[in-house]
Amino acid sequence: MWDAFCAQLAEAKSALSRPDAPRDPRSQAEGVRYLSRLTRVALDNIVESGDPDFPRLFQMSNDTIKIGGDNPDNFYQNAVIAGDRTYRIKGQRNTVPYFSFGSKANRFATGEGMSSTGELEDSAIQFEKDGSFEIIVRKEKPAKGNWLPTNDDASMLLVRQTFLDKSKEVAADITLECLKGPAMPAPLTPERIEAQLKRAAGFVRATANSFADWSKMFMDAPNQLLPRDQTIYQKVGGDPNIHYLWGYWKLAPDEAWLIETEVPECRFWNFVLQNYWMESGDYNHIPNAWINPLKGKTEKDGRLVIVVSDVDPGFGNWIDTTGHVTGTALLRWISAKTHPAPNCRVVKKADLAKYRP
Repeated sequence: MWDAFCAQLAEAKSALSRPDAPRDPRSQAEGVRYLSRLTRVALDNIVESGDPDFPRLFQMSNDTIKIGGDNPDNFYQNAVIAGDRTYRIKGQRNTVPYFSFGSKANRFATGEGMSSTGELEDSAIQFEKDGSFEIIVRKEKPAKGNWLPTNDDASMLLVRQTFLDKSKEVAADITLECLKGPAMPAPLTPERIEAQLKRAAGFVRATANSFADWSKMFMDAPNQLLPRDQTIYQKVGGDPNIHYLWGYWKLAPDEAWLIETEVPECRFWNFVLQNYWMESGDYNHIPNAWINPLKGKTEKDGRLVIVVSDVDPGFGNWIDTTGHVTGTALLRWISAKTHPAPNCRVVKKADLAKYRP
């Protein structure tokens, strides 16, 4: 059983040797670390937290596990659920600026992504005067109160809490319980752990290659942030309230990536630079790994100017490549009334002063 799991897990190394994968030592080292991170979350998700009768909130993305363009401004929580159960979420809003709940059909272990079966954001939630709230999660709409829909395929709860400043704002306190479930979890059996390990290995292999497919797709228009079909992103758990502008970037040593855009009326936005594996930078220690409305600044005419380079350009919003020469990037508009597409161009670092607003 264990040998079979290790053999299946080893198949995920194919992501490292794809023709489009970078071969430099740093990118390959990050790729190996990425597979180890996927393994860690696969075991937590499928083995430790896989009982829908006793749902456990865990994190599929955080500061050391990064999947599919993680958001440095988010606090993510996940739980395994089942579409034929009823769940109750209870919580306290506190001071988080934006948060949302999604029920998902999670099929990452089989390479089919994660589709939405229900969505509920904070603007649609009824809160008590003290900021507390309760949500019923099930297929049928309750007679009153907050409802997160599911269907027969629902298998995961995804919670996104989005912050302007994590050091000052307080995350919502959330608990989750299954109603009318059994009193005790069923004892573990050899058959169950074998199936769980097989699914965990499948998750690592499928996830690594699925998002590598995205990086390859973005390569068809390098150094651009294009408004592609948004259903692509929603099929892997993307928030339908977010408009995603993704891209692939590649710079020579003497080049910088200049991005200019209007900022729409929206609840939130941010720009994140990522490596080829679609992982955000070490935002705990690199202040210029990303920007949001609090960290960033706009010009007098309201434009947002971003300069991706290994040196500070002295204007706009500098995003540090930290020695990478290629990778992916993501600009998010959350609950935006319009979705402007940025003007992107590669310029010589020596000529950056010409572009100062």
